[in-house]
Amino acid sequence: MKKFVVVVALAMMALTAVFTACAAEEVVVEVEKEVVKEVPVEVVVEKEVVVEKEVVVEKEVPTDPGKLVIYSGRKESLIGSIIEEFEDLTGIDVEAKYGKTFPVATMILEEGDNSPADIYYAQDPGGVGFLAAEGRLVTLPEDITGAVADWAKPADGSWVGISGRARVLVHTATLSDLPSSCEELTDAKWKGKLGWAPTNSSFQTMVTGMRAMWGEEKTLQWLTDMMANDVGVYPKNTPQVAAAAAEEISIGLVNHYYLHRFISEEGDTFNARNLFLSDGGPCSLVMVSGAGIVNTGKNRENAEKFLRFMTSKVAQQYFTGQIYEYPVLAGDHGVKTHMLLPALEDLNKPALSMEDLSDLTGTQVIFRDLGMLD
Repeated sequence: MKKFVVVVALAMMALTAVFTACAAEEVVVEVEKEVVKEVPVEVVVEKEVVVEKEVVVEKEVPTDPGKLVIYSGRKESLIGSIIEEFEDLTGIDVEAKYGKTFPVATMILEEGDNSPADIYYAQDPGGVGFLAAEGRLVTLPEDITGAVADWAKPADGSWVGISGRARVLVHTATLSDLPSSCEELTDAKWKGKLGWAPTNSSFQTMVTGMRAMWGEEKTLQWLTDMMANDVGVYPKNTPQVAAAAAEEISIGLVNHYYLHRFISEEGDTFNARNLFLSDGGPCSLVMVSGAGIVNTGKNRENAEKFLRFMTSKVAQQYFTGQIYEYPVLAGDHGVKTHMLLPALEDLNKPALSMEDLSDLTGTQVIFRDLGMLD
């Protein structure tokens, strides 16, 4: 404001001079004014705007793993534990129905398209071969069949072997003069000292292989001669092992692993041992338990998971370590055979395919004709 005061004072002095000066001369005086303008200022107020966003969080909800229905010709005492392990690992609810191999296969045929079975699990190749011949098993994926050795599966991929079992002659431990082939069992010195189980599917499969090797005529003659030698009839393998130990018979025709179950329970003093025949004949056959997927099953994906598990190293080690059976995996699989068993490669097994062992029905016809079956 200092500048404005000075200007006003000068203006007043100029006016005084005008009034006292000569009236004849008009003097124009410029008066400087300072004009102050008020300029409106726009004040910008910042506001915080909250924007709401919808965030979608994806949460994985466990799905129901489903179920699986197994029709088994193998006993629960042999496979129940490994099925439970599969359940625990996958969460799949498994329903297992147990029976004898051939009647269980017949049940699937009788049930037709309404059969609830997803998996058919047979004690031997004859059972699965029979069901495959009836068109009731699907062709398996290559990753399942490829894991199994050629000797333990059919060429058409309709099923796979799960574990290997050798046919042996179980005998009283103190017996020293032992036969070297099936043919020798018809000798008179064994009269009344032998046992077999005609209703057992493993025995029927062995005779089916015998027919493939020897032909119908020689096989029929062998069966007739065995009956003439007063061979004892047993319902299954286990009682033959017990009878040999008790010296009720000298020799029984069984699968190898039954003896080791007795020894594991009763110790090495158990009075029976196995003879693995080395002649490469039908009584030295190495068979497999096998399984396939039923074509009318409703749980195909779970059925494939089951077969992959059963042909895995974990399951194979169970069969070798706990059930005293042989592994069926291809290549260098690393599954160890039980120390009580001879190595699989050391067995002189006959060169029979799984297809050679499938005609169980033909064998049963022969048995009925001879009065071996009801």
